Amino acid sequence: MKDFREFLLRGNLVETAVGIVIGLAFAAVVAAFVADLITPLIAALFGKPDFSNLSFTINGSRFLYGAFFNAVLSFVFVAAAVFYFVVKPMNALMERRRSELPVDVSTRPCPECLSEIPLAAHRCAFCTAEVAAA
Repeated sequence: MKDFREFLLRGNLVETAVGIVIGLAFAAVVAAFVADLITPLIAALFGKPDFSNLSFTINGSRFLYGAFFNAVLSFVFVAAAVFYFVVKPMNALMERRRSELPVDVSTRPCPECLSEIPLAAHRCAFCTAEVAAA
């Protein structure tokens, strides 16, 4: 039981669960935004009162292409929101962080064999050539 409790309380598992719950809630909000605001706006432009109920029937089977269009719009809006509000800022942050970190150089290339040797070395460990201290 102790191992199971440790597994459940592990940081990555809890963070992943929180991320999934927030992601599902965000997707529900975007789906409602598309179904309640965007779809009626598009439907008003095309003269249909309820765009999400658009359908056609073939041999008694009803095809709800309006609902499918709502799902596609929801996906596009969720993907755009994730890209512009999560991916782009994280990429910019990582790029800024990568360039701000000081480079700690502890080796240099050997002038003879071009292998990496410590800065304080007076002789290359690979080709035994004498090198000047850096």
